[in-house]
Amino acid sequence: MFYTYYDSPIGRLTIVSTHGEITHLFLTTEQFKEFQGVNKPVEDRQHHILREAVKQLHEYFYGERTKFDLPFEIKGTDFQKKIWAELRQIPIGQVCSYQDIAVKIGNKSAVRAIGQANKANKLPIFIPCHRVIGKNQRLTGYAGDKNELKAKLLTHENVAFKH
Repeated sequence: MFYTYYDSPIGRLTIVSTHGEITHLFLTTEQFKEFQGVNKPVEDRQHHILREAVKQLHEYFYGERTKFDLPFEIKGTDFQKKIWAELRQIPIGQVCSYQDIAVKIGNKSAVRAIGQANKANKLPIFIPCHRVIGKNQRLTGYAGDKNELKAKLLTHENVAFKH
């Protein structure tokens, strides 16, 4: 495993990859340090996949990219993968509710499970779980307790929401 940093407008992001796929994106240094203590990735600022990820994140934050085109290693249950595929369909600048996602997957009672799938997403921003908000247009749990990051990302995308 390899990693590099990107100092974004919302703070330092850490990107982790294998030889050929992006496996994680950490929104905080604290989250990465916990992962690093167990997994021991090696820093590599020249790794081709990581350099491309940094380039695409930079383009996203500076309005030049609306979709990411990177190889991802997406590990999860079939249900989680189904939810994450739906999240990737939400265009930049738009949001939907957990209930909307539940309806799209044909399981109206799955709202909490969708929240748990969002929480398990190891590729935030790339798989845009920040674009899922409460049906009352309020922000709900993001990356555990990182609603301020969700607000920054939605503000960056010019999305209106309630605090």
